[in-house]
Amino acid sequence: MRRLISEFKRKIARRQLRIAVIGLGYVGLPLACEFAKKGFSVFGVDLDKDRIRLLKQRRSYITDVSATQVRGLINRGRLSVGSDFRIIRSVDVVFICVPTPLKKKNEPNISYIISAVKSVVRNFRPGSLVILESTTYPGTTSEVILPIFTQQGFKPPDKLYLCFSPERIDPGNKVYSLNLIPKIVGGINRESTELGRLTYEIIIRRVHSVSSARVAEMVKLLENTFRLVNIGLIDEMAMMAHKMGIDIWEVIEAAKTKPFGYMPFYPSAGVGGHCIPKDPLYLYWKARHFGFSSKFIKLASKITNAMPLYIVQRLEEILLSKRKPLNAARILILGVTYKKDVKDLRKSPALDVIEILQSNAVRVGYYDPFIPYLKINRINLKSIKLNKANLSAFDCTVIVTDHSRVDYNFILNNSKFIFDVHNVYAGVSDKKIFKL
Repeated sequence: MRRLISEFKRKIARRQLRIAVIGLGYVGLPLACEFAKKGFSVFGVDLDKDRIRLLKQRRSYITDVSATQVRGLINRGRLSVGSDFRIIRSVDVVFICVPTPLKKKNEPNISYIISAVKSVVRNFRPGSLVILESTTYPGTTSEVILPIFTQQGFKPPDKLYLCFSPERIDPGNKVYSLNLIPKIVGGINRESTELGRLTYEIIIRRVHSVSSARVAEMVKLLENTFRLVNIGLIDEMAMMAHKMGIDIWEVIEAAKTKPFGYMPFYPSAGVGGHCIPKDPLYLYWKARHFGFSSKFIKLASKITNAMPLYIVQRLEEILLSKRKPLNAARILILGVTYKKDVKDLRKSPALDVIEILQSNAVRVGYYDPFIPYLKINRINLKSIKLNKANLSAFDCTVIVTDHSRVDYNFILNNSKFIFDVHNVYAGVSDKKIFKL
């Protein structure tokens, strides 16, 4: 093992470690760029032709990666991109960063992982390190990925090194960039874990090794289950507080003053993004194979999934208090991305709110500075222009995503009524504002 580690360290010191990143989405592209910025040769592989075309044009489609950064790395020869897996034949480390969605019955769909691994195996150089970053259920690395390699003769400890390291990227976060977020790494053996640790230490300030890939896989699911359960709790508390005539936002602010034993979570229109809506369900599914049913995960998922409908029900109450039936109203949805200041529609609860409204024959418009048009599922809309005439034409403005790039004073002065889902108007006393 000493000789292996010494050789690996030598390649790192001389910037000779060659790296491939499979999947150039919100996880893979920033990862590839970080290694390239450190002076390593990085090869990005993606089957999405539009992504490859944009990158070859020196353009970016990821909020956290600028076009200037892409242009500089490609022009200097540090980063190259394409759809040909044969490049893997010449690399030392392969990262797999592909989607892991859910099937219709909330079962894990790891078909993208399996497809990527099979493509890697067909072009694999014996003795290379493979690191899976795609979120999945405990056991995937050792029970699914490892057998695909061993069936082709790539067996540990000398023919294959294999790890799992959960991605922890928070899109749009200006405080915690990729290199500042501690990394977890767990391999199928000690050698794999150590090589994984050395690789990540090139770009990450703190790397924490765990005893196995299964532990690393569980870490990610614990993190996101913690968030789902607490979001579900505060959503339910918000509904409860409304029934009691209590301002949930004031309650949260007061609870935050306790310096221990409490962490603030905030109600919203629902849970969106790539992680929280689905990751805990991967754990729920896997636990059932061990005869264990997680009541917390199931209940929290049920509550958060019901929030878009609850938003519409509350909106109907607001309108009826103004003697306006829901199906006779015009509603403006302000913000449609799943998260503030991020151009990302994945699992956005705003889309569910729009679809529920449209199914009730409500005339819906939207504004989002990041999304010029919506053509997804049954929705086909263009973002309106924010002016006095357009705002006054709607019976109620619903703030579903609280982007920073919005003049909320202008919204307040020119809207008939506002349903403030995110407490944008904290401390503002105005009869036209209704809180969640």
